[in-house]
Order: sequence, then C-alpha cells, then structure tokens
Amino acid sequence: MKTKEEIKKIALRTIQNELNAVRNLSNFINDDFVDVIELIYYSKGRTIITGIGKSANIGQKIASTMNSTGTPAIFMYAADAIHGDLGIIQQNDVLICISKSGETPEIKVLVPLLKQRGSKLVAMVGNINSYLAAQADYILNTSVPKEACPNNLAPTSSTTAQLVMGDALAVALLEYRGFTPGDFAKLHPGGALGKQLYLRVSDLYIKNEKPEVSYTADIRTVIVEISSKMLGATAVIRNDKLVGIITDGDLRRMLEKDLDISDFMAKDIMTANPRTIEAGTLVVDALNLMRKNNITQLPVVDNGLYVGVIHLHDILKEGIL
Repeated sequence: MKTKEEIKKIALRTIQNELNAVRNLSNFINDDFVDVIELIYYSKGRTIITGIGKSANIGQKIASTMNSTGTPAIFMYAADAIHGDLGIIQQNDVLICISKSGETPEIKVLVPLLKQRGSKLVAMVGNINSYLAAQADYILNTSVPKEACPNNLAPTSSTTAQLVMGDALAVALLEYRGFTPGDFAKLHPGGALGKQLYLRVSDLYIKNEKPEVSYTADIRTVIVEISSKMLGATAVIRNDKLVGIITDGDLRRMLEKDLDISDFMAKDIMTANPRTIEAGTLVVDALNLMRKNNITQLPVVDNGLYVGVIHLHDILKEGIL
C-alpha cells in the first residue's frame, strides 16, 4: 500500500515526465512541419489519419479536432485498413500514420499499400530510424526521453507528445487558413460552444411575452403584469419610452418596509434608467452582463425602442451557462 504522500509524488512525477516530453517537442518543429502544413492546406483531398493501439486513440482525437477547425479529416484504423478500409482513401488525400515505434506489424503491412496509392505519407513517429520513418515523405518527430510509466512500457508520455503535435498541426492549419469564430459556429451549430458564437438576444426574447406598465400604473396593475407575464419583472413605459423596470424583488422589498402602498404607482418603486441589452447582441454577452450586475432579467431594446425581456432561464434552457 502507498501512503497519501507517496501517491502524490507518483502523480507529480508523472506530470513532470509528460511536461518534459511536451517541452522536448519544440526541438522538432522544423521545415518538415511547415511542409506538412502547406501540403494539407493546398491539398484538394482530405487528411487521412491512421494508427494502431493507443496511437489510434490519439489519431481519432486529432481527426476530430481537425474537422472542427476547418480541415476535413478521417480516421482509419490501421488493422481495418488492411481488411478493406483502404477504400476510404481517395486521390489527393494526405496520409498521416501515427506510431511510437514505427515498427509494428500492422504498420509494416499498411505502409506499402498506402504508398502504392500515390498519396503523400506523413509519419508522426517516436523513432526516426524506424521502418515507418524511412518510408515517409515527411517526418513529425514525437520522440520522448522516457514514458511516465515506471517500467517505461505503457504509452503515456509518448501519446501525450502525439496529442500535442496533433494540436499543433490543427491550430497551425486553423490560423493559416484564417479560420474565424463564425466558421467555428457553422461547424458547431448544436453545441454550447457554437451557440455562444451565433445565438443572439433576438432569438430568445421573442419567445417571451412583453411585460410593460405605464409610469403611473397602480401597484395592483404592476403585480398582475409581473405575475401574468411570468418573467419576474415588468418594464415601465412613459411616452412610449422605457424609463424603468420593476422586479418581483422590488415588490418584496417594498412590502417589507410596512408602508401604506395604496396610493403607490409604478414610478414610486421602479429602478430608473435600467440596464438594457440590444436585440442583436450575442446571448453570451447578455449572460455576462447579468452575471456582472447580479440580475436575472434584462429589458431588450431595438434601435432604442423597448421590445421585450430576456431572462436568465432563457439562456439556461439553451445550455450556454
């Protein structure tokens, strides 16, 4: 059994070993890396990533990251490739083969078949003297001093290095092509990240009713309006302009003061000149404004005119928070 301190030391040693592996990668960003970026960018085909074992797991993640950042990519499991999946490869595709040793039997079988198809072969490899490295057109060196595994066997530091090299490829390609947040949103329309980039206040407030009372409305009218519109607040309008807001919190605080409210009007309890949000503003910016001011509703304006209310619950329903 290990003590708590011993377990902490193991974890810290693992992290340090992997940090060293990642730091070492900076020595391998060379002309081959640049050539691979240009090769993929100018290719009329896709990027096909292949590997076996743990390297295959990393390859799947790299392909996924490329796809989400504007580089069409497909993962092809090396063992399946030699049993029919080679049909995935089309003319002009760029092939990236990931392997720590560069000597696994599946890779040795696969590489000649890949080269026969005429595509350029990129080796992301931890042994630059391997069979895979010798056969490749370009080499992305992911050698590591040692694995974090105490037996120097289980892929740990090596797979971390592969993952980081893959991220370096994806990000370099992203910036090379000028990939924008708008482009990202187009590829992630259903996710929370995508919604942060395209969902606007105007998409949400129109689903709500439009609570409003006049500047001189009595308290009963205010309470009924807040209750019936179910947004926890109402706008106060004077001469067709938004002049204030009353929330259910304002009503509670008024009642706690034990005042005679029989003659009170909206103007007596409203918060004047309330914070507002433009209808065309991104919802994530509305959320940040709510957080900053510790509020749950915002009156929405369009060209200076009050058009409705957006509530924190509307944003929560979209999964943005």
